[in-house]
Amino acid sequence: MNAGEKQRAPWIVGVSGASGTPYAAAVLRALIAAGESVDLVVSRAARLTLLDETGISFRDAHWRDDLGAWLARGADGKPHAFAPGLDDVRYWSPGDLAAGPSSGSYRVKGMLIVPASTACVAGVALGLSKDLLQRAASVTLKERRRLVVAVRETPLNGQTLRHLVALDDAGASVVPASPGFYAGATHIQDLVDFVAGRVLDAAGVEHGLYRRWKGELGGGAAPAPTR
Repeated sequence: MNAGEKQRAPWIVGVSGASGTPYAAAVLRALIAAGESVDLVVSRAARLTLLDETGISFRDAHWRDDLGAWLARGADGKPHAFAPGLDDVRYWSPGDLAAGPSSGSYRVKGMLIVPASTACVAGVALGLSKDLLQRAASVTLKERRRLVVAVRETPLNGQTLRHLVALDDAGASVVPASPGFYAGATHIQDLVDFVAGRVLDAAGVEHGLYRRWKGELGGGAAPAPTR
């Protein structure tokens, strides 16, 4: 690294197999728009969900093209709704346990798991490392870095609730993928962006994805913010 050159410190974004790939896309677009570096891990189960929800195949050898197609797609299915840049996005295969994020000495700001399946929640809560996503989350916790877990499942049974409490006790922020309606949503993308915005709030990343509550009733009737 040259003198004065800023060392890269990305956010790790882990995408598990839970339904909710539009949430992950919205978080990734917002991180990119905020000028943040991103390290991406897409689990094998997430690829099946992505294919089912969008028709997009996510392939290791063609990840940049596939990611571009995914992030360009709106929550309503329109294929060219967004045009995010991918210059500072790095992809790691979920089976690569020698990847950078598997080590605590790899410099990162923290990790966002969105969406987080109950299986993923259990694996992280129990300290398992069956793939890079779980390993990176375990490393994030042990290094006392910020971990945000956007769980997407309903109903939640007692076992999953105990796992979520364990994650909270370990220092993670648990953010259920529950859209709020006070921000004046008029489109499915607004509801998706609300959840993505709450994930980024928990991470401390600035964004303009939704209208914040200002203590004034009726604010949801005003036009939604322009993305």
